[in-house]
Amino acid sequence: MAASRALRRLLRIREIEEEQCNIAVESALAELNRLEAAQAAAAERDRQGRRLLTASARSGELADRLAALEESSAAVRHSAHLAPRIELAKQEVDNLRRQFLGKRVERRQAETLIQEEGARVEIEEGRRSQQALDDWHRSRLHRSHAESRTASPAVSGFRVLEDDRAAGES
Repeated sequence: MAASRALRRLLRIREIEEEQCNIAVESALAELNRLEAAQAAAAERDRQGRRLLTASARSGELADRLAALEESSAAVRHSAHLAPRIELAKQEVDNLRRQFLGKRVERRQAETLIQEEGARVEIEEGRRSQQALDDWHRSRLHRSHAESRTASPAVSGFRVLEDDRAAGES
């Protein structure tokens, strides 16, 4: 591909930007997954607290019952705290994905420009090559016509002499 240096540099910059956006998306997804895992753990902690509450009701231990209630309420508070953070993380992932897709489009546009320039250069080289072949062929034909013209006056002059002799004898 015979692309200009500026276009190749632009393509490289677009590739780097796309790569950085991809890394940012992956990082944001990892953060979202971490938050969702923490929310799932809080939900499990709440379920465990409810099981402890049921068990303490059977045993009649007040301390176990209070611990189970506190465990359950702490899990609910933690889950409530995580919910808005998860929503923000989802929005961030969506924004970063849009940016990534935009960078991908920009990179592909640069690749297309380079490919088009390469195709244009190839077509131009093909035209030049064909022009050189055409010029060579014309010069060869011109040479053969020129050689036949230089040979023709002598032959035609010989015919003129023969025609004059024939006219004189008659």
